[in-house]
Amino acid sequence: MSKRSKKKKDSILFRLMNAIFTIVLAGIMAYGLQCYSATSSNGGFINSLFTNNSQTLKFAQISDAHFYTGEDNTSYKLRAESDKLLDDAITQVNETPGVNFVMFTGDQIDKSFEKELRAFLPHAQNLKYPWYITFGNHDTCIGGYLTPEVYLSMVHDANPDFNFKKPYYSFIPKKGYKVIVLDTIIRDRLTSNGKIGEEQLSWLKNELDNSEKDTVLIFMHVPVVEPFASAGHRLLNADEVRTVIETHKNPIAVFQGHYHATMIKQFDNILYVSTPSLVSYPNAFRMITVTNHKNKVVFNIEFKETNLKNIQKLAKIMVFASNLYTGEEKDQSGVFEIEKK
Repeated sequence: MSKRSKKKKDSILFRLMNAIFTIVLAGIMAYGLQCYSATSSNGGFINSLFTNNSQTLKFAQISDAHFYTGEDNTSYKLRAESDKLLDDAITQVNETPGVNFVMFTGDQIDKSFEKELRAFLPHAQNLKYPWYITFGNHDTCIGGYLTPEVYLSMVHDANPDFNFKKPYYSFIPKKGYKVIVLDTIIRDRLTSNGKIGEEQLSWLKNELDNSEKDTVLIFMHVPVVEPFASAGHRLLNADEVRTVIETHKNPIAVFQGHYHATMIKQFDNILYVSTPSLVSYPNAFRMITVTNHKNKVVFNIEFKETNLKNIQKLAKIMVFASNLYTGEEKDQSGVFEIEKK
């Protein structure tokens, strides 16, 4: 065969292979677009390729929504606007790709009545991601019908992802992570203080003992570490609870509410995060991305204000010292690393 014939044959073969490659690539792209269309309500196929990282966990913390069906506000809570503020936060969460779950850290409702919880739940059901709750002091009351058992049952009926029968519980959102939800509410008297009883404290220690290789995320309403001192709101056995948590050396982050204030403090391998209220200034929530590396865990904490700026301006006027609730810049957003030991 002459060199010219050989070159011609190679050229034809090259064009043939190129055509086959183009057809295969087009087929892959068409399939990808079909998958994207089919899964767009969950963030999209293309997005899932980048967010489905087994080492990364993303969640939202929404605290102190104080949902209220009435039309009056308190001295500093714009509870008459609570539905709008809640819907705005939920819309922002739904527009965020790759969220693994949403946690409401207490005071979902402002008054402990079944009608209030029944009105709150359809809004929470608009979340396209799994969602969970902790109890706040406004969620149940002494002698009322809305007991913890009734409350949990109602949440379960509205939420297929919620299958817990106790006010404190744990679950594994992804391999390498443990979520622990604590119940800090005192129910034998009317008080804004909190406490964790001996039985639950023993349960917490056992959960932490069995999760020493995991990154642990603890959610509670009344904080272990206060954003500011308030004798009438503090956790009465905070020192005892903190001792149980801080005797463990794995990465642990504690997410709190109740004080309507913004704070982030790190003590060695423990991160304490307080998130403000939706219904009082600064009308904000948090988005957290946790990345589990070989030798460290990185927390990217984002402070997310609601978009209802007219409500936020009014809310700011109603508080005595706005910086008490917004905290400093370092209390709002930041990247925090915890070394693995």
